[in-house]
Amino acid sequence: MIKLSVTTRDGESSEISVEEGLTLMEAIRDNGFDQLLALCGGCCSCATCHVHVDPAFAEKLRPISDDEDDLLESSDHRDGASRLSCQIRLDASHDGIKVRIAEED
Repeated sequence: MIKLSVTTRDGESSEISVEEGLTLMEAIRDNGFDQLLALCGGCCSCATCHVHVDPAFAEKLRPISDDEDDLLESSDHRDGASRLSCQIRLDASHDGIKVRIAEED
């Protein structure tokens, strides 16, 4: 199991445990965080699963793709820690990752 720390837009943090192989979006959505809309269901065609990933985990993530980068470009809340959670497939190296759900655009 992989432990994740998820902080909502309201600043409330929760720790959850999920199976390896899920995307970060699936892990957050399936654990009842309704602030993460994920309208496209993980197809990388919207930016409603935007999260800010703790910089300590940045090097453990695959590089951002052109499609993901283009979608994040449309967000007023993008910063250097921004990622689309549907594009992060969780594995053992992500154990302990901390994310904050981005403000809604």
